Amino acid sequence: MHWFCASHLVNDLEGDLLELFAQRVRTHGPREARRRYVRDVFSLMRPFVIKEKPEKYPQPTFAHPAMIRNYFKIAFRNLAKHKMFSFINVLGLSAGMTACFLIALYVHFELTYDAFNKKADRIYRLSADIQSSAGTLQYSITSWPFGPNLQSDFPEIEAFTRISKENYLFRKGDIKFNEEKTVLADSSIFRVFDLKLLQGNPQTALKAPFSVVLTESAAQKYFGERDAMGQTLLIGDNGDAAQVTGIMQEPPVNSQLSGEVFLSMTTHTRHYNTAVNEEWGNFGTTTYLLLKKGADPVALSRKFPAFLQNHMGRLLQQENISLTLLLDPLLDIYLYSKREADQSGSITNIYTFAIIAVFILIIACINFVNLTTARSLERAREVGVRKAVGAGRWLLARQFIAESLLMSFLSFTVSLVLSAAFIPLFNELSGKTISSGLVQEPRSMAILFIASMVIGLASGIYPALVLSSFEPVKVLKGKFAMTGSGALLRKSLVTAQFAISIALIIGTLVVYSQLDFMRSHELGFAKEQTVVIRPGSGNARNALKTLLQNLQGVKSVAASSAVPGGDNSQAHSKLENSRGEMQIATLDVYRVDFDFIPQYGLKVVAGRPFSKEFTSDSTKALVINEATVKLLGYQSAQEAIGKKFNQWDREGTIIGVVKDFNFKSLKENVKPLTFRLLDPWNSDLLSIKMNGGNVKATLEAIETQWKTLFPDRPFSYYFLDEFYDRQYRADERFEALFLNFAVLAIFISCLGLLGLASYSTIQRTKEIGVRKVMGASAASIVGLLTKDFLQLVGLAFLIAAPLAWFAMHRWLEGFAYKTNIPLWIFGVAALLSALVALATISFQSIRAAFMNPVKSLRSE
Repeated sequence: MHWFCASHLVNDLEGDLLELFAQRVRTHGPREARRRYVRDVFSLMRPFVIKEKPEKYPQPTFAHPAMIRNYFKIAFRNLAKHKMFSFINVLGLSAGMTACFLIALYVHFELTYDAFNKKADRIYRLSADIQSSAGTLQYSITSWPFGPNLQSDFPEIEAFTRISKENYLFRKGDIKFNEEKTVLADSSIFRVFDLKLLQGNPQTALKAPFSVVLTESAAQKYFGERDAMGQTLLIGDNGDAAQVTGIMQEPPVNSQLSGEVFLSMTTHTRHYNTAVNEEWGNFGTTTYLLLKKGADPVALSRKFPAFLQNHMGRLLQQENISLTLLLDPLLDIYLYSKREADQSGSITNIYTFAIIAVFILIIACINFVNLTTARSLERAREVGVRKAVGAGRWLLARQFIAESLLMSFLSFTVSLVLSAAFIPLFNELSGKTISSGLVQEPRSMAILFIASMVIGLASGIYPALVLSSFEPVKVLKGKFAMTGSGALLRKSLVTAQFAISIALIIGTLVVYSQLDFMRSHELGFAKEQTVVIRPGSGNARNALKTLLQNLQGVKSVAASSAVPGGDNSQAHSKLENSRGEMQIATLDVYRVDFDFIPQYGLKVVAGRPFSKEFTSDSTKALVINEATVKLLGYQSAQEAIGKKFNQWDREGTIIGVVKDFNFKSLKENVKPLTFRLLDPWNSDLLSIKMNGGNVKATLEAIETQWKTLFPDRPFSYYFLDEFYDRQYRADERFEALFLNFAVLAIFISCLGLLGLASYSTIQRTKEIGVRKVMGASAASIVGLLTKDFLQLVGLAFLIAAPLAWFAMHRWLEGFAYKTNIPLWIFGVAALLSALVALATISFQSIRAAFMNPVKSLRSE
């Protein structure tokens, strides 16, 4: 018998044959209908067996074009015939592929931070550890002389560049912007990093003082459509003229070199601070080193102690400290370094999202298996007929695999459409431009296509083997039943799906609980109804403060060099410790006025705050926090009062101790902090405490006073509470992404549960009919059908709960201040999963419970 031609004929007439079979069941009964059905099939096959010569029909192989065309033709017919099944299956697979694709883009984006530099494997950030009797302080910055002296002393170093981000006012006519992250850089920045200049010479663009390189967006901002090259910008309140010497392509988003305006480092070292290149103890810049090809960074690091002794030996001995220089690989800074950086990520979050992507893909594959095998009874008769006319098991398996591949291809196509639609939303949720569109991701699309084919092949193997193993005699006699091992596998797969979903629910609730804990935690200072502006330093700032204090709606105004949640200075300090020694430490410093401590509600636990009644406070007084007291070894805050200090050329005594407050993120423990009365040239912030009435009118009044004193400067402000909470933006985005992918995983799991419920209902159709005939109520049948599924969900919860607790406990270890994982989270997760499962299977259960028992028993 030639099965290839026969299968063509049977496929073309399959619908007519089955319709005729159904009519004969109603007329002659099932036994006679089956006998006549087999007779008709063999009658159709007779010409191919007897009349035709076998050699006229060469045996095709699986790779034969006609054979492949036949596979996919039948596959398409089957998908079109069962539209709802195909829709659900394609929806589940495409949703899983889309989520996996988006997460893959995110993970790749994070893992390739700074990888746009072709020489990234030879670029290192110079970091420092300072050891003293107070312990070790870790810095990602170094002093200004290190870069040029290291290059001159060590031939292994090809180039260096120093980078410092400062706040500068730039003006061009009426266009004024306060560029808060102006990048000060040496001219060698273009030699170390692969930043592309569209105009200008990279060797000289940032060489001369007051040279400026603008990105394309900055050039558009200041000069519009005009050519910016050679144009002049005014810097600062004094209006120093700077010349545009280069136009640069926008730096990649995933780079430490974020900024729109790049100002030559010589502007700072030759004009604003001419002695800084000789100040070995002045730590204030980030230094990057480019090593020559073949240079060993470990061997170079071993030479640093001799270098330090040669250049800083006397200074280190005088200060009684030791210094260690380290080389941090550029590619490790963003995700792996524990030191401060302009941008930093979390490798734990990357691993988390990668695992979620794998889980979602597994769930989608499980769905395919469950939904396909759920239709096995509907296709059992088809398999029986095909086997009766000579189709072998592997031929049938190939047919079902072809259907799986076709469905995967359709899912891939839909996932491309969904990905293109959701990329902008995904960028918004992640807070970064992960991708500008699918056109920019040809490699990722190719990988997704290959993955979809692998998924289709892998997911289709099990259903293909199951369906192709049916015995034709039993199937055609209506005695078909699935094995217990198959049922156990399907239940195990659904349990795994819901275990993953429940774990994601628990994870989402823990993340929300931690962020809510941080947002509501008592910080130790008052941040509500406070607006912060930056008028600069000097007499103009003091004049503005006086004007603002007299405004209606303003309660108080305080000046400072920093506010909680922002960057602050650090000072090399000497303080008298509990042993009577002058202990050396580099401490965080707030330069404040007399009004800062009372306005911010800082609690003084010993001594007193700064007071105008004591004239010596301006030059000889220091206030510290409790963390500094502990650093000095005192048992109580009161013991520190009256002790001596030496900080930034000031000597005097400690007059007060304030209670610790969280001036940094709750991810960090409270660090030692000192307060000193402000220096006129260095404290440029004003904190304005408002009454909380008409905020808009108060802000307008503040802006009016600003324009009176600073007509050439743009007015900008921010609310302190929002400014402080921005430290948690990355965690909030993590929460949003976690929540969205958890919901998607639950949705796909529900599709799998729907498939199993459908399969189970079909399997138990006759049982349901018998129970209804015997008097069972619809409610009891619904309970019977749902009980087994709820047991699976309960088992999934028992598996997921301890694993989720362990994973989230590890995640919480990254926070200095963290919530305990409350038990209610597990209760809510269990309840939600049960409700979702119940809602998913209720439709099938209720439909089966109200089915006419005559129909379900008719085939008997």
